[in-house]
Amino acid sequence: MTRTAVQIVDNPRKVRLLADPVRREIIRQLTPRPQTQNQLARELELRPSSISHHLKLLREAGFIKIGYSEVGPHGILQKFYEPTSNLFIEDFKEAPRRLQKYFVHTNIERLRGALSIVQMLAEKKNRKIEITTEELRDMAQEIANRLPIIAKKYEKTKTNSSTETINIRIYSETLKSLMTDRKWGKVFQNMINESLT
Repeated sequence: MTRTAVQIVDNPRKVRLLADPVRREIIRQLTPRPQTQNQLARELELRPSSISHHLKLLREAGFIKIGYSEVGPHGILQKFYEPTSNLFIEDFKEAPRRLQKYFVHTNIERLRGALSIVQMLAEKKNRKIEITTEELRDMAQEIANRLPIIAKKYEKTKTNSSTETINIRIYSETLKSLMTDRKWGKVFQNMINESLT
């Protein structure tokens, strides 16, 4: 399904809406194929009234729309919802302060995954990667700052690529920009040297 690749979310109210894990999961469930309120309720094991509430908020904020409607088996009109974009990236600087920690935590988890690969390569050479908690946190915050900047170039692009493909592309470009940064370049270079030499 072709839709906009990325939408940068810079409205604090909309950022708060996306911070809710149920709403994020609804969007994730809708991305591969449109679904009805009842289909989502069954998939997420929630009451249809709860799903209805979240769908209303997501639709009012412009994150989802009714893709199409059709008459169901009992003559009831069913609405099939779909996201308006493949990927939503929050502008870290516009996020309410209490939510910024959430975004940094998400990027810490992503970094741990990426650095685990570097660690496995280093272990093959009987070496290890050393990074402090503070370095990891600072690096994750810098990624949170850079993600919307990198993603901006995809904002008006129409695509039928999967959400994960787009997400990985943007995240890898963000990591690459971090690796060429004066401050972080040395940290990454040391890790690469440990894993490849």
